This record gives sequence, structure tokens and C-alpha cells, in this order.
Amino acid sequence: MSDASHTDAAFDVLTMGRVSVDLYPADSGVPLAEVRMFHRFLGGGPVNVAVAAARYGRRAAVITKVGSEGFGSYVRAALAGFGVDTRFVGTDPDPEHRTPLVFCELHPPDEFPIVYYRAPKAPDMTITVDELDLDAVQTAAVFWTTGTGLCEEPSRTATLHALAARGRRPFTIHDLDYRPTLWSSAKEAERWQRAAVALATVTMGNQAEVALVVGDGEPEQQAARLLDAGVELVFVKLGPEGTLVAWSDGVERVAPTPIEVVNGLGAGDAFGGAVCHGLLAGWEPSRLAHFASAAGAYVAGQLACADAMPAEAQVLDLMARTHQPVG
Repeated sequence: MSDASHTDAAFDVLTMGRVSVDLYPADSGVPLAEVRMFHRFLGGGPVNVAVAAARYGRRAAVITKVGSEGFGSYVRAALAGFGVDTRFVGTDPDPEHRTPLVFCELHPPDEFPIVYYRAPKAPDMTITVDELDLDAVQTAAVFWTTGTGLCEEPSRTATLHALAARGRRPFTIHDLDYRPTLWSSAKEAERWQRAAVALATVTMGNQAEVALVVGDGEPEQQAARLLDAGVELVFVKLGPEGTLVAWSDGVERVAPTPIEVVNGLGAGDAFGGAVCHGLLAGWEPSRLAHFASAAGAYVAGQLACADAMPAEAQVLDLMARTHQPVG
């Protein structure tokens, strides 16, 4: 793929927020205390979504920050290798603000405990308003933010400022991405997630994440509340029960794509990248949800996150093999 850094045309997909270096055990089912070898991968939701978009041939970039140590250099090189524009990847000069590490355990099909190393402050939490290229934010066909970007200042203000600058232009996507250990309280998370949702046209999250914003209830009820709040397209992830997609003219539950799970941590980001691709392709919500579900399953069947993001043909092949509707 050609280097996109030499052209100033608007991006297809621009994401903002968390980045990490993910360290996954070489052996599944082993407690972290007993792991002897790890595999290193690029990680972080917004980064993974940008990589997924690039895999679909979309012009993608990510707004984030890394540390000044070697892992920061690794992040830039890995992103460039995936065809993601790195012009908005800043470097925090504070030597104590290191590129985050994430360790996990693998206990398929549904247990993947995570340990974050983001103290004393992750560089991606130090993004400021004056570091934003608001022209790029406003002109991107898809702009993507996450709840994690709201958990600390100055990233919180920068994220909300970027969303406000969009003026609710389609497609402005907010992924709820609620990580309780990164927040001071659930009450604070509810406050700022509500503020971000009010500025978005598309939102997604699992039932617990959605409940934080609009309360408990059946997924159809939760989706309806988000639509009433002004969101135009809602995805409620239901785990082994699949996904609910809702829009102004309809609602549908999409069954999960069957797969033997290896690592479920990248599935949500693959789902998000597929949503970006489908929106840009002009797909109807039902087709989009089926494709995104299959993309998530594809990555759940592999160890890596960013490295495992599929091309469209690979997703369609999985859908054909598992007899999923493709259009």
C-alpha cells in the first residue's frame, strides 16, 4: 500500500485515543504468573480500528501519543507497515509517560483478563486541544472516538472539542469502550459518556456500557433511548447472543458468526473497523451488522488484534463458509 503521508486529501477514517503494545501469552490457558513467553502486537482500540480500515483499502489515520522510548518507535513503524498515516502520532517528552503495555491471559472462549500498565500517565491521555488538526477532524468521512479518551484530562477536553468541531456530521462514531479500572468512578464515566454520545451520530457498546449511559433494560429499549437522544445508528453488542442494530426505520438482532475463539480481545475493534467500511460503502444497517459480526468473529479466531484484521474478501469467505447473509 502506498504511503498516504504525502497527500492532504481528507481521510476516509480518522480515529482518536488509546494506543498500547499488547503482550499475549504464547500458550493459552496459562495464568499470568506462569507465562514464560509473550508475543508482541500493536494494540489499543482506536489504533486497531484504523488498521482495520486500512485493510479494507480505506485511507486511515490515528490521533494518539506515545512515549519517547523504543516502544513508541515500534508503534509508529507498525502503523506505517499497516498503511496507517502516522502524522498525528505525537510523542510525550516526559520520560515517565511511557508507551502503555497491556498483558492478558487467554482462557477461551470468553475469559481474557487484562492488566494495564498506564501509570503514572499514558501519553495518549496527554493529547491537548491545541495539538488537534481540526481541519482533518472535520473533513474525515468517518471520525471515531472512544470512552477511554474521556477518562482523564487533558484528553477528555480534547476529545469533546474534536467531537463538537464535527458538528454531528455523518459519520461521527463514539465507541463507549468503558474500562472501569481507568476511571475514578462510574458516575464520572456516565457524565462524560453522555456528553460524547450527544455529539455522535453512531454509537456502539455492550449492554453494560450502554446501561451506563441510558440505564438497564432490554437491548431494544436501550437502543431506542439512544435514538431518542439523537444518535442515528446504534449497535448493542450481546456477546454470545450476537448484536442488535437499530436505526430510525428499524431494529434487528443479528446472530453471532460461529467461530472457535482463540482471543476475543480484538473482536470489538474488528467489528468497529468493519462498521466504518460498511458506512463508507453505503450499506444498509442489516448488511453492515452481519458483515461487522463476521469481521469480529474472524479476529476472535486468531491470537493478534491489529495484525489479524481481515480484508473484505476474507470476511466474505467466512460468511460464506458459515452461511451468513451477505446482502
